[in-house]
Amino acid sequence: MTGADCDTRAATPTATLPGQAGTRGVWGRVDRRDLARTAVVALFAAGVGALYAVGAPRPLLATTAVVGLLVGCWPIMAEAWEDVRERRMSMESSMLVAIAAAAAIGAWVTALAITAFVLAAEILEDLSLDRGRDALTDLMAFLPSTVQLRAGSSVTSVPLSSVVPDQVVVISPGGSVPVDGTVVAGQSSLDQSRITGESMPVDVQPGSSVYAGSVNQFGALQIRAERVGAESSYGQIVETVRAAQSSRPPAQRWADRFAAWLVYLALIGAAATFVVTRDLRATISVVVVAGACGIAAGTPLASLAAIGRSARSGAFIKAGTYLERLSTIDTVVFDKTGTLTTGAHRVTDVRPAPGITAAELLAAAGGAEWYSEHPIGRAVLDHAAEHNVPIHHAASFDYQPGYGVTGRVGEESVRVGNTRLVPEAGPAVRTIGGGPSAVHVAIGDRYAGSILVSDTVRDSACQCVADLHRLGLRVVMITGDNSAAAQTVAQHVGIRDVHAELLPADKVDCVQALRAQGHRLAMVGDGVNDAPSLAEADVGIAMGTGTHIARETADVVLITADLADLTRTLHIARRARRIVLANFIGTIVVDLIGMVLAALGILGPVLAAVVHVGSESAFILNSARLIPGGRNTRHATDAEKTHPAPRLAKPTES
Repeated sequence: MTGADCDTRAATPTATLPGQAGTRGVWGRVDRRDLARTAVVALFAAGVGALYAVGAPRPLLATTAVVGLLVGCWPIMAEAWEDVRERRMSMESSMLVAIAAAAAIGAWVTALAITAFVLAAEILEDLSLDRGRDALTDLMAFLPSTVQLRAGSSVTSVPLSSVVPDQVVVISPGGSVPVDGTVVAGQSSLDQSRITGESMPVDVQPGSSVYAGSVNQFGALQIRAERVGAESSYGQIVETVRAAQSSRPPAQRWADRFAAWLVYLALIGAAATFVVTRDLRATISVVVVAGACGIAAGTPLASLAAIGRSARSGAFIKAGTYLERLSTIDTVVFDKTGTLTTGAHRVTDVRPAPGITAAELLAAAGGAEWYSEHPIGRAVLDHAAEHNVPIHHAASFDYQPGYGVTGRVGEESVRVGNTRLVPEAGPAVRTIGGGPSAVHVAIGDRYAGSILVSDTVRDSACQCVADLHRLGLRVVMITGDNSAAAQTVAQHVGIRDVHAELLPADKVDCVQALRAQGHRLAMVGDGVNDAPSLAEADVGIAMGTGTHIARETADVVLITADLADLTRTLHIARRARRIVLANFIGTIVVDLIGMVLAALGILGPVLAAVVHVGSESAFILNSARLIPGGRNTRHATDAEKTHPAPRLAKPTES
């Protein structure tokens, strides 16, 4: 497949914004004729190999192989003809020359195998592009197609596409916010991690600004629409992903260039030999000995084998193009929440006031939080359960967004929240420092203590960052979380270059700035808000535990949440690059020496064919070293266990 073809297909995504006309892309839009053609060629290769084994007559072998080549090479010949018309040499053209050379020397199985490689590579590329298009439609599927619109004293259901600025949208608990706007009635907490990367739900009340793509946690809200459709924060994410994918330049594979040079060199060498020697036998020997078969067959084999090995090691690389890019990166950019951290909150410390035991503090806080769905409340209840602290749920419960919860536990009124709800905790706050979030507790009118809750750094994060530094890579963190939280996590995992409080568009700007400085970078993220940056980076890497759009937008998906998979994948990509380079250099050396010997008459056509097939086999076997064995290659987690990572959180109050 030529680069021009890739660029044309990549630039025509079918997804549309909510309310705009359009059709949903179809995943896996691969022509069944291509699949059938590839299968037929593979069967012909197996059949010809079997005929060789039983000593079938050469005419039967040749006839069978030619039929298989005609079936398989038709699309390759069509693209090669287009290359000739446009005066360029691509992989298809060089592959066709290699296939013809193999057929000319009677290496029918080799010719058929190369043909099957070409067809399979085109199918994989088509599949990858289709999945990229579907990522846009899946992204927009998160928003509702209809919304509840307040009109006077009544509420009606209308299509999202009909909402215009200044109308009031009603959001039920658990619903998605479909527009950017301002809360005009109601109080609740919103999960804005899809948009801002903020690890904690944000409390909102009348006058608060909200983003499309946020998820309403608790109470009902009425929001006055300000920006809808493509103008909303969520719509801008989609457009940014679309623009980044469409503007990505066509992949330039080394195999295209080197194979083309070898073909040109062989033709020039053959012509020069005939002009100087007038020896047709020597001229034919030059053409036979010099071919791109080692590159043409070895390069896709190395790519596919490395992709298979990466999958066994915990990463899915969607195409050989991304494997090649991954092998050349010099910078790795991490998102924080859900990538370096798990996004799951846990209690890290319980600090009771004098005269109060830790169990009493947990029992009071757990009772007040019994009905709460807030992540911090759940963390307190989980911690109490882990320590077998009996909890008596509150007889009454009042949740105040931006403050905390109040409940009657037994005979006492218990308040759990920040210093606005528990002002008695003022002096204690100064002793907490810049680490985890502080949840203060008051029993009656008396300060009872504070509970520290933190996000959890992934066990593999510290070792991963250390391994990347040892590989000579620059490591950067970009996050929508606040600066204090970002710096706390960065210091513990060993990252010095930190950019915090970024919206999705800001993250894209940061990635673009790094690329403008000449860096080749990989972006690692997990959320919808990371999707534009994943698309903009040279290689987008998504966590397997992340959102669907992140996984679909990314070029590489870490199957699990283990960041050790990232370093293993980098090792595999670099090893594949070394093997392919060795094949390139080896092919050039063998072809140059072979052409000189053939031109001098030292190598006849038969010996030239032996050198051609022998060198080709050696380079294919070199690539085959990447094929994974029967054992799973995941093994680095034991080392990680010796580097336990601390649990951290944003240094703000709940």
